[in-house]
This record gives sequence, C-alpha cells and structure tokens, in this order.
Amino acid sequence: MKRMSGLLLGLSLVFGAAGTVAAQEKSEGMHAPPPVLSIIREYLKPGKGGSLHEATESAFVKAMSSANYPTHYIAMDSMTGRSRSLFFTGYDSFSAWEKDYVNEQKNPTLSAALDSAGIADGELLESYEQSVWAYREDQSYHQNTGLAGVRYFEIEYYRVKPGHEGEWEAIVKLVRDAYAKGVPDSHWAMYQNVYGAESPAYLVIIPMKSAAEVDHAFLESKNFMNAMGPDGMKKLSDLSASAIAASETNFFAINPRISYMGDDLAKADPEFWAPKH
Repeated sequence: MKRMSGLLLGLSLVFGAAGTVAAQEKSEGMHAPPPVLSIIREYLKPGKGGSLHEATESAFVKAMSSANYPTHYIAMDSMTGRSRSLFFTGYDSFSAWEKDYVNEQKNPTLSAALDSAGIADGELLESYEQSVWAYREDQSYHQNTGLAGVRYFEIEYYRVKPGHEGEWEAIVKLVRDAYAKGVPDSHWAMYQNVYGAESPAYLVIIPMKSAAEVDHAFLESKNFMNAMGPDGMKKLSDLSASAIAASETNFFAINPRISYMGDDLAKADPEFWAPKH
C-alpha cells in the first residue's frame, strides 16, 4: 500500500529504497502523489485473469476514451498474493472526488457504457471493493519521482491497533531518520485510510522500474541497520510489536492495456504506454 515490510527482517526493515508513488497525472505533465487516492480492488475468479480480464477492462477504457473523460487511472495486476487488479485514481481534494462522481452521473452515455462494461467484467470477479486514502506527506520520503519508465509497484499494507497511532508515528520517524542517514536515495509515499478499509490503516507505495531494485534494496539493508544501531533496532521492534496489528506486502505489474492515462505519459514513455488499447 520505503518499505514497512518489503525487506521485513522480523520487523526490522520498515521502509526501503526504491521509488515513490505517482498515481495522478498533473496538468503540467508531471506526476506526483495526489492528496486523495481512490483504489478499486478486483479479486478475480481462478482462471479469469490475463487476456480474459483485459478484454472486459478494455470496454471501460474505450468508454472513457470515447467520452474524452478528463479523469485518468492507472491499473496493475498482482504478481504475488491472490489474483487481483488494482485501479488508482488520484484527486486534488475530496471535493474533486465528489465532482468527478457527479460529472459521471450527468453523462448518460458514459454511465450506460460503464454499466454495460461492469456487467461483463463482473462475471470474472470474486469480489470488488473500493477504498479512499489521504496522502501523508509528513510520513512520506522523497516522493517526487514520475511514472515514466516505472513498471512495477510494491505496495505494503499496515493495520495499526486503535489507539496506537502515536507509536506508529514514532516508527515512521525512526525509519525516516535512519534512511536519511544510511540510505538517503530512498523514496516512498504514505497513505492513510479514510474510507472503505478497517482503520487505522496505512499504505506504503513504491514504484520500480525493474525488480532489480528489490535486489538493490536487500543489499542496502545493512546500511539501514547500521544507521539504526542496536538500540534503535530494538526500539523499532518493540514499537512495531506494540502498534502493528497486521501487515502484508505484495508486488504488482502496471498494465497499460487496462489503464486510462493521458497523452503526456504516453509521449514520455511511448514504447510502454502508447500501445495500451
């Protein structure tokens, strides 16, 4: 959802070295973590992924493209865990999220096309859920990388025990300080759940251009541990055991064929994004 667990050695490595989420396209052609992030998660029935799911999802992309709809989204497929696809849509505010919903409802042609696509897509799904998250700039680190060249996302989910948010903040501060000292080129974006998931919950989202970045992060884990020191590692372990109720890390591959992105990204990374339809 860097890495609060990707290199989780016990609970010693919390955020690691990779990239940063960039889920929303900005008008000036830049990509940055949006203040509000809507995430749709589709769990697929066994054997219903791949080209079958791409075929039903292409109807959504076609409907949005035909309407020249201004709100874009990025899609990705799971490489670990249960078979599923995620769809990220970024907004500047909750008001913008509302405006997007209202605008879609006011467009009967688009709404009908999306409803039709939803019926076909639903035949492939085990379940469907939507959540909304707020960007935590204070808990993120060097979150200014674009999507050009990015192919994967590592997403780490953390559910914090109610009433232990202060300990979570202490964990994040320990990790940020250690990475600033020992692995300063690290990057991550932190999101906190607002709607649609058990709270308090957080996502650490890390874009990668290659899985080789995972190898590199493992190599850099020693620098992180040295920066923490024995006392810091013990404190981190104790805080994590006290505050974190559950955690999970998964790896996703961006799928341009089921994403609806703007022209500027296609121009910046044409070999990957241009042939998405």
